[in-house]
Amino acid sequence: MDALELVKLTALMERSRGRAETKVGLIDGPVAMDHPDLASAIIREIPGRPSGRCVRSNSTACAHGTFVAGVLSGKRKGAAPAICPDCTLLVRPIFAETGSMGGSLPNATPLELALAIIDCIDAGALVVNLSLALARPSAPGVRELEEAIDYALLRGVLVVAAAGNQSAVGGSTITRPPWVIPVVACDLRGRPTPQSNLGISIGTRGLCAPGENITSLGATGPPLRSGGTSVAAAFVTGAVALLWSEYPTATAAQIKLAVTLARMPRRMTVVPVLLDAWVAYQTLAKISL
Repeated sequence: MDALELVKLTALMERSRGRAETKVGLIDGPVAMDHPDLASAIIREIPGRPSGRCVRSNSTACAHGTFVAGVLSGKRKGAAPAICPDCTLLVRPIFAETGSMGGSLPNATPLELALAIIDCIDAGALVVNLSLALARPSAPGVRELEEAIDYALLRGVLVVAAAGNQSAVGGSTITRPPWVIPVVACDLRGRPTPQSNLGISIGTRGLCAPGENITSLGATGPPLRSGGTSVAAAFVTGAVALLWSEYPTATAAQIKLAVTLARMPRRMTVVPVLLDAWVAYQTLAKISL
C-alpha cells in the first residue's frame, strides 16, 4: 500500500495543498532551498545559528533537513510525499553541518531545543515538527524545554515529536508532556518498526505513521530513501497542517483531538493507533458545525 494512502492522506491532499497562513515550524538541519522541487515552496528562514540554508550539501544535517522538508513542502507529483506544499515552512536549524552524509545525525541539547521551539512560536508557527533526539536528556535545560512546551500550549501551537529509534520502551522529555503528539514509525502494513521507541505515554496519546522506505528529496543528486520516527513525525505534521488549512478557525485543542482520537476506543498500550487523516477531517467537520 502507498504510504499516503495507508494513513488516508490521499483524499485530504486532493482537497488541499495547504495555505500560506498555515505556518509549520521545522526544527531540524538546514535545507537545500535551491532544490528544484522546493522552488515553489514558501520557505522562511528563522535567523539563528547555524544558517537555515545548507552550506555543505553533503552533510548529514543538510540531508536530513532537506529530506523532511520534502515530505512537507516538496513539489506535488515529484519525488517526495509533498503533503502541504502551499503552507509556509519556517526553517529553524538546530543541527550544525559537521558530519558527512551517512553519519549519525547531530543531537540537540534540551536548552537548544527549548530556544528553537520558542523561536518558531514567536515566528507564528501553528505546528512545530521535531524530527530529532536529545543528546543528553538529563543535561541542563530540561526545565527550559518543559517551559517551552508549556509556552506552545499557552499560544495554541501543536508540537509533533518523533518517538525515537532506539528500540526502547518508555517516554522521554520530548514525548511525555501531554501537549506533545509523539509519533512511532510503521511499515506499509501499519505495524510499528522494530527500531521505534514505544511507551504508555506514546501509546495512549501518540500516533503511528509511515516510516519505512520513504522516498523524499536528497540535498543533491537523486532522491533518497529513508525511514524512522523522524520521517513518520513529518507525515503527522503535514496532516495537521492540511487540516488546519481546511479549518483555519479550529483551535489547537480541536485539531489535536481530531487527529489523535480519530480511531476510538483507545486502550492502555505502548503502541499508538495509526493516523487516519480522513477520519480526522470528518471529525473536524462535525466539531465546526
